[in-house]
Amino acid sequence: MRKIISYLPEEAGAYKNLRGKEYLNFIAKFFGEGEKSYDMVQRGLEIANLRERINDKVDTYSKGMTRRLLVGRALMANPKLAILDEPTSGLDVVNAQEVRRIINGAVEAGTAVLLSSHNMLEVELLCQRIALINDGIIIASGTAAELKKEYDAGNIEEAFVKAIR
Repeated sequence: MRKIISYLPEEAGAYKNLRGKEYLNFIAKFFGEGEKSYDMVQRGLEIANLRERINDKVDTYSKGMTRRLLVGRALMANPKLAILDEPTSGLDVVNAQEVRRIINGAVEAGTAVLLSSHNMLEVELLCQRIALINDGIIIASGTAAELKKEYDAGNIEEAFVKAIR
């Protein structure tokens, strides 16, 4: 399952005593050795895009840098499905936009992404299909356009509020 599904929880962390590249190497070894591991780490480095900071210890990273490293870890194995829980939670605008760019790139490369987020702007930007959930129950689903039309809403946040009333 680890080869086809990747999961990034909201409260994920990386080993703070490792350097970014060491962390990616450590994780890649769960998937194989040699060239396979090397290629996976190269993908992780490209996705995280931390440039020279990849050689610094994780405990010196900002929250945004750590999140980018973790998104790189989650996507470097080219999973068929990536489950991402609140991938931009707590990030500044620049880092959030970068993480969204990374996610869109993974989707374009063929990875299916199941995204969980309270950020309705993010949901509208990233998701092709949306399920609105209230108290653990799906109350509506469809494309952003379909949901906005159904609830006569200007955006998904407004549609969600109307759907739960």
